[in-house]
Amino acid sequence: MNLNYLDFDYSEDADGVGTFDAMASVSSAQIPALHAEISAMLAWAHQHFPDVRGPSEDGGEWQYDLQGAQEVRTPLVLTFDESAGQLHAAAGSPSPPRTTITLTVSGNAAFCDALRDAFAVE
Repeated sequence: MNLNYLDFDYSEDADGVGTFDAMASVSSAQIPALHAEISAMLAWAHQHFPDVRGPSEDGGEWQYDLQGAQEVRTPLVLTFDESAGQLHAAAGSPSPPRTTITLTVSGNAAFCDALRDAFAVE
């Protein structure tokens, strides 16, 4: 599967546990496609590495953390009153909301290699 929204950064700790971190910020029209990418990846992980999800220190082979936020950006209209020497601010028109989702997937070497192969993640 080609990933269009999830762009992962990879790191590895001293114990050989690899971590893939991605963040995507999308408009409401793009949410279904982003959710589909995340769902495909997590479904793949559960299917190919069943019953071994959990922290490596507890014997787990992989785990994930998924978080999200919806934000509305409201610009400030700033004006400077020269005679009073003061700055004035007023709320402008809010932009449509954006949804930001972060996904962290980590695992042992076998899991990381398989994930790279399945999703062409570098």
